[in-house]
Amino acid sequence: MGKSKYLLGIDAGSSSIKATLLDSETGEAVSAVSPAETEMKIDSPKKEWAEQHPEKWWKHTVKAVHKLLKKSKIKPGSVTAIGISYQMHGLVVVNKEKKVLRPSIIWCDSRAAAIGKKAFESLGQETCTNELLNSPSNFTASKLRWVQENEPEIYSRIFKIMLPGDYLSMKLTDSIGTTYTGLSEGIFWNFRKNGLAEELLNYFQISADLLPDYQESFSVHGTLTEGAAEELGLKRGTPVTYKAGDQPNNALSLNVMNPGEVATTAGTSGVIYGISDKPVSDIKSRVNTFIHVNHKPLAERYGVLLCVNGTGILNRWLRENITGSKPASYKEMNRLASEVPAGSDGLTIFPFGNGAERLLENRQPGAMIRDLHFNRHTLSHLMRAAQEGIVFSMMYGLEVLNMMGISPKTVKAGSANMFLSPVFKEIFVNTTGSSLELYETDGSQGAARGAGIGAGIYNDYAEAFSTLKRVQTIDPDLEKQEKYGAIYQSWKEKLQSELNS
Repeated sequence: MGKSKYLLGIDAGSSSIKATLLDSETGEAVSAVSPAETEMKIDSPKKEWAEQHPEKWWKHTVKAVHKLLKKSKIKPGSVTAIGISYQMHGLVVVNKEKKVLRPSIIWCDSRAAAIGKKAFESLGQETCTNELLNSPSNFTASKLRWVQENEPEIYSRIFKIMLPGDYLSMKLTDSIGTTYTGLSEGIFWNFRKNGLAEELLNYFQISADLLPDYQESFSVHGTLTEGAAEELGLKRGTPVTYKAGDQPNNALSLNVMNPGEVATTAGTSGVIYGISDKPVSDIKSRVNTFIHVNHKPLAERYGVLLCVNGTGILNRWLRENITGSKPASYKEMNRLASEVPAGSDGLTIFPFGNGAERLLENRQPGAMIRDLHFNRHTLSHLMRAAQEGIVFSMMYGLEVLNMMGISPKTVKAGSANMFLSPVFKEIFVNTTGSSLELYETDGSQGAARGAGIGAGIYNDYAEAFSTLKRVQTIDPDLEKQEKYGAIYQSWKEKLQSELNS
């Protein structure tokens, strides 16, 4: 490929902005910026609300890029393409001057769940599950309807709506646009008609004019403006050539692109994301189907997404509120979890404390600790029960995926977040019965590789991922599978008892 080109990947999550500079020739991350010491706060001014101001994402992005350039000492002009990964399903609204009109209503906000449920009932199950492939639930379209109903003055000034990644792209390029996969994640796409979900837009009385123009994830979404280049310390005209939600991007980062392949992640939320070549759906919309980043008319690719909202955020809550006035490190928490045997001596945790859980048909039972015994249980039991509860929740959803024909023998993940915990990895493989392959990658590296694909720096996906490094493979153990299977069944029975009470 000649002289090395550097690719900038930006991964905008709900807790932090991560960024990586990737050498496109060697595949090495020449510089990477991990989350800041202080994670971005999710504001909850009312019960069931979850908001962040988009300007905060931009400020953190600027800081991350400055830090990246300072660490790497490369010339700004050698960054040849930019890719963006972002927290899915959020709503950003701007006026004609491209000014944000209100804080973003982000993915775990539940205020629009009732609106989405009513739309599902009115439009009918056949339309929603066969054409939209999802209930409108509390996705972006329903959130926009909430603004229309509750903040009409703001709604009247909306010029365009965007997803969080579209907003960052706008700040970089001054162009407003989205992607096919982005429209599908907002439930703005009719899969049977292969076009906008006009039935839903008409039902919500939302004009299609509010939606941005759309294109493929791998394409030029604009070029860096003079103002953005000056603010970031990059070269004017650098193209943004890739954009995708965090879960399709996580799959991309792991080279999960073909039917039957499965990716997982355990950050703020926990996700299992499988690829299908058919537009499948769950009749209860407990898992959701979106257009995958490499979808083509003659090579269809759909991402079937199972999400547990309360995953890393539960771990963070325990760290900040339970481990003491000087919070323990996550490494120390993992060590504590390893001190007690599987099953946590009967202590049970349900991690459902971060908004409406689609897996539970949009119910919000809240996080729960059951069967806590003051004379037996310690901090170590809490740490292990939390990790068990997270994996068991993911397994509860994996059973739905199994019914849809997605039964993975191998699951891929980045060696990051909760997959850094030996206990978590053991629970995962022996509860799911799947081998776990861990790779030296993350969302920001995935966004960088995506930028290289979109810019044509790589000839194909094989070249883009030829340098991806697998660091560990963990296989299930038959004896441990039997043990964890019994513990999971007990956990599941307790959960169903709680849901039915």
